[in-house]
Amino acid sequence: MKRHVAVNGRSGTIEVEGSRLSYVREDGVAIEGEFSLEGSSVLLNGRSYSVSQGAGKEIWVNGRLLSMEVFDPRDLRPGQGASANHGRQEIAASMPGKVIRVLVAAGDAVEEGQGLVVVEAMKMQNEMKSPKAGRVAEVRARPGATVGAGEILVVVE
Repeated sequence: MKRHVAVNGRSGTIEVEGSRLSYVREDGVAIEGEFSLEGSSVLLNGRSYSVSQGAGKEIWVNGRLLSMEVFDPRDLRPGQGASANHGRQEIAASMPGKVIRVLVAAGDAVEEGQGLVVVEAMKMQNEMKSPKAGRVAEVRARPGATVGAGEILVVVE
């Protein structure tokens, strides 16, 4: 399971497969290893972390309060709930495929529902659309590139 996260406002991805955890922040800082849950503790690479629920989207880790949001890439499509239109949005490939066309460039103003990238998957072309009006902050997709499910294609602010 791979999800996009924002921890104290910093974007990243977290992937959990069985007891294996990988967390990579947008600045490249990475934490990887085996983990297990023991009551209110998480054991990661032999080190124990005390974890408890805070208010709303906050969690306590070893006495430090963190604001944490987790996003499923499928939730970032237009019309998928109120949160889809707020803040920085990372538009991700919903399945593995090939980038056919990039319809925007960094700095472009976009409207909600405007096409950003066309990805071909399973012989079907899928147009990834902007979940909100804003400005394109980043274009990571390149025509002809192969992309994996959950891979960030465009960032809209």
